[in-house]
Amino acid sequence: MFSLSSNSRQNLSDKELIERYRYSYDNAYIGELYQRYSHMLFGVCMKYLKDEEKAKDVVMDVFEKILKDLKRHEVDNFRTWVYSVAKNQCLMLLRSEKRVDTKHEEFVHVTAQIMELDLPEHLNGESQEETDRKLMEAVDTLKKEQQDCIRLFYFQKKSYEEIEAQTGFTYKQVKSFLQNGKRNLKIELSKNHE
Repeated sequence: MFSLSSNSRQNLSDKELIERYRYSYDNAYIGELYQRYSHMLFGVCMKYLKDEEKAKDVVMDVFEKILKDLKRHEVDNFRTWVYSVAKNQCLMLLRSEKRVDTKHEEFVHVTAQIMELDLPEHLNGESQEETDRKLMEAVDTLKKEQQDCIRLFYFQKKSYEEIEAQTGFTYKQVKSFLQNGKRNLKIELSKNHE
């Protein structure tokens, strides 16, 4: 199949470019749309993301997405449609990042609960992955009974009674394993920093 020259593609309307792309699957037609709209989409992405690299990535993602979507959807006004696609991609990215941030805040909160709000200073400024890794490694150093009770109580939000039922421990044992587990975690996390 032959493709129009770059100059010829520049003279086509958005609708004509889309129709020709749908007929030929020649990415050069989408390339022309990219030339026309990438700056606008970058501006949209910067407005929402306020991060140049993320904005560039989303613009590329949008054009990859439209390669598929234009094969399946009729688009009357490309400019409006692609603006909406970019905006939605940005909002989805922000929502996913917010979920990650919320998850990390919750994890730090759980850690602070475990540590009885005496979180070692070195954990406060660390990345989510680093904090998660250190806490899980510290939990893994505990005796099995303490690990089980800490995980069930703090991470799965089980009550003492639910832990008793699940593990077969008595109420006093659950309380003791939690207290000793917290103390040992505190020691372990402080030791890791020294």
